[in-house]
Amino acid sequence: MSPTKHLLLLAMLFSLSACTESRNRTKVTTLAKTSQSWNGAALPHYRDSTPEVTVLKITIPPNTKLPVHKHPVINSGYMLQGQLTVISQTGDSLLLNEGDVIVEMVNTWHHGENNGSEPVELVVFYAGNTHTPITILQDSVQNE
Repeated sequence: MSPTKHLLLLAMLFSLSACTESRNRTKVTTLAKTSQSWNGAALPHYRDSTPEVTVLKITIPPNTKLPVHKHPVINSGYMLQGQLTVISQTGDSLLLNEGDVIVEMVNTWHHGENNGSEPVELVVFYAGNTHTPITILQDSVQNE
């Protein structure tokens, strides 16, 4: 093999090695993959209309109880910090800590409580449809 071809081959091998190293540093971790919410209920089928994805970062102050509400759309959240207790109206509860994932209940009344001393931060992804609210407060339905 000529010196030029040898150098070209080495350059190609080095380039492939660098690409492989770069790809090997990328890590994909499945945090949740399910067709059920956290309480075991089946998630509903999607409706036939225009999809709309909403992503929210939610900060809940310490010692805060959120109002009772429900979500008419499928959603999932990732806890960035803090500790949050989610309680259904039937008394089921789930304690979430930093790094935990929740697949929320759909069309089920529930609320969250931050009973800790630091704010809760979570990112929630809603997979809904245009013209469909992502959250309905129980008080707003009772006052209609």
